[in-house]
Amino acid sequence: MVSTRAQTAADPEPDFPWGGAPCPVLVADPAGRVVRCNDAAQALLPGARPGSRLADAVPAWLAAAHQAVCLPGPRTAGEPDAPWSGMIEARRLRAHPSVRQDGAVAWWLVDDTDHHLAREALRTERERTAFLARTSSTLLSSLNLERCMDVTAQLAAESLADAALAIAPARGRRLPVVTCLRGAAPTSALEAVDADEVPGLGEALRGFPPVPSRWIDPAAAPAWLIPEDFGPVGAIVVTPLPGHGVPAGALVLLRKEGGAAFTEEEEVFARLFAARAGAAMSAARLYAEQRAITEVLMRELLPPVLHQITGVDLAGSYRPSSDHERIGGDFYDVHPATAAGEPSLVTLGDVCGKGLEAAVLTGKIRNTLHALLPLADDHQRILTLLNTALLNAHTTRFATLVLASVARHGDAVRVRLTSAGHPSPLIVRADGTVEEADTRGTLVGALPDVRARTTTVTLAPGESCVLYTDGITEAQGGPLGDAFYGEERLKRALAGCAGMPAEGIVEHVQMLASQWLGSRGHDDMAVVAISAPRSPHRDAGHDRTPGGCAA
Repeated sequence: MVSTRAQTAADPEPDFPWGGAPCPVLVADPAGRVVRCNDAAQALLPGARPGSRLADAVPAWLAAAHQAVCLPGPRTAGEPDAPWSGMIEARRLRAHPSVRQDGAVAWWLVDDTDHHLAREALRTERERTAFLARTSSTLLSSLNLERCMDVTAQLAAESLADAALAIAPARGRRLPVVTCLRGAAPTSALEAVDADEVPGLGEALRGFPPVPSRWIDPAAAPAWLIPEDFGPVGAIVVTPLPGHGVPAGALVLLRKEGGAAFTEEEEVFARLFAARAGAAMSAARLYAEQRAITEVLMRELLPPVLHQITGVDLAGSYRPSSDHERIGGDFYDVHPATAAGEPSLVTLGDVCGKGLEAAVLTGKIRNTLHALLPLADDHQRILTLLNTALLNAHTTRFATLVLASVARHGDAVRVRLTSAGHPSPLIVRADGTVEEADTRGTLVGALPDVRARTTTVTLAPGESCVLYTDGITEAQGGPLGDAFYGEERLKRALAGCAGMPAEGIVEHVQMLASQWLGSRGHDDMAVVAISAPRSPHRDAGHDRTPGGCAA
């Protein structure tokens, strides 16, 4: 019984023009005997002669295809009519069966080599494109240089070679190297080696074009380049990792002896991979450099550790407007006296705006005030010079400021206060009375002239002077979430702080303001407390008190 597993075609007539057929054709009966073949088929398959066994004349894939077509039984539903294919003499052919009425099968062999190569090239290209996309996504997910080098070496070892090395530019006399074997975890090392002893490596680290792998003798590879237990090296590719204007490093690919050498296409693909890896490593390096610069600058902008003034209790606290930021527009400083008998200068201010721009102007103001320390007791002169400096800076920002000249007089502390557009300091007396210092003035950095009124207060033991920024009084919250904390609430809070040390007052004010806010947004908040200690020697042995960010 003849199967219906293939399309049935009419039997070619005896006068069918076999010699003129466009492709090799052979006919075999259900028993697997060759019945007929044209000249093209006989040239392709010399053993295919009438009467010969098909299995002896054709490749195994074609014999199996004939057996499958001739098997009895119904055709499976949905079974495709696609032809069989396989290799014959380094060519790929598709075999199209046509079942004759007598049960014999005519096999039409069509050369599919070029189409197959095109399909394989398209598949390879798709796989490579997907790999490069995955590479970019994986590498750019991290701005850590060491992580980028690890991922680069690991991806290259898994998809491009038997082992890979990601090498960064030298640190001093050592090369940072990450080595990875296929299927293993990457390892890092600092190698005290000369990159120029590997052909093409020194050039790659300097950003020159890659050296073709055929120019590199694997036998000359130094020991540090070959992973442990790797064995003899069969081929090496060295390609630069291009960065943003400067080389990001080099990529070294290794294949074992006996394996396939790198083709020109594979080297080109390695360069495409290296371009993405180099971009990621370069971005990570730039980020690390910018972060280091930012850390250095930020240390100068952060609230300082307060210098303690002999016989005076000082504390400060700062909370930036955003919890993820460390700097802002509020600031405070303590400048100890430069000579005996002269007052020390305490400053607290608020720059218009928030964030980094405000912090930069804050740094300028703080440095200027530090330079004007010899004028610590002449507040009007300090404000005039500071105002001139800010106007000459061509900035549109301005600042409010409180200056406090502090000096010990017996058991008391004398404080001269000047406000330049800033909320007046509050004086907390020993009996719980809270007074507002009688000082007013214009802000600095906005008008050609600065006018301010200075007042002097004396703090008896246990009394304090509190400087604060409007972030405290303008903290919006409360039960309904729309009320300012306000000066009256602040005064009532300070009334309960009579006799408390400066650090306790600062922490108490920040705590109450935070509770009032809840989780709502707020402006920068800074508080400084200047207190006359109950015992003038309570701080003996300490020359600094912490001043930082409130929790």
